[in-house]
Amino acid sequence: MYKKPFIIAEAGCNHMGQMEIAKDLILTAAYYCKADAIKFQKRCPKELLTLEQYHTPHPNPANSYGETYGAHREFLEFDVEQHAQLKKWCEEAGIIYSTSVWDLTSAKEITSLHPKFIKIPSACNTHFEMLQWLCDNYEGEIQLSFGMTTKVEEEQVVQLFEKNGRAKDLILYNCTSGYPVPFKDICLLEIGRMKEQYEERVKAIGFSGHHLGIAVDVAAYTLGAEYIERHYTLDRTWKGTDHAASLEPDGIRKLARNLYAVYESLTYKSEDILPIEQVQRDKLKYRKH
Repeated sequence: MYKKPFIIAEAGCNHMGQMEIAKDLILTAAYYCKADAIKFQKRCPKELLTLEQYHTPHPNPANSYGETYGAHREFLEFDVEQHAQLKKWCEEAGIIYSTSVWDLTSAKEITSLHPKFIKIPSACNTHFEMLQWLCDNYEGEIQLSFGMTTKVEEEQVVQLFEKNGRAKDLILYNCTSGYPVPFKDICLLEIGRMKEQYEERVKAIGFSGHHLGIAVDVAAYTLGAEYIERHYTLDRTWKGTDHAASLEPDGIRKLARNLYAVYESLTYKSEDILPIEQVQRDKLKYRKH
């Protein structure tokens, strides 16, 4: 039995450090795109980066919002009070607020807001200290991507949640980390492997895509990914790393429309001749005279 797909518009840092753009992202995702949730990001750059990384120029200066990579990351950060305002705007618009957390400080700050779920990005899924803290202190759902992750590391993550009695609060995402990801590297059949290995152990399996277009997401859902997450921006030409690998509002809207249509269609016939067919059968079906 297929469950209704849960669609997450991942705004990340595509607000470019501006609260008004973040508010527009929320309202557009809620009212126009009809997404179920919108997700931002929270980092503490001085905790996450080494001194050398912090003071090194951005690898792509055209996308940088600061003279160093650390300054760039600081520019794009909202503090916890601003995240509280984002959550309030989401509640007013009827869309679920969430955030990816990249370090322990950010995990603690976002936990204080009690969101419905917190996301662990692929880059941080082996930050076992942070995962343990969340198991101990955060009561909500934890979603976690498996990009850039070995099979041994996957098992370590799931076992940590199992040992803490939290595996049924865990949603695992098939993901290939790249921006954008060519179709040959999406590896959708990994969803089947993850379902076979983990479906009975965790809450659900999802798909986090960084590819172009929306056809692949429908296939991911059909293969068993109940949660579909896509990067989301108001303008793919804006300055920044993620915009080009994101969907604009019309893309998220069409994705939601298509996924809901597929969900409605994934059934067996309730009877040999459906009522809609009976009308046509009476009119068109061959009968020997």
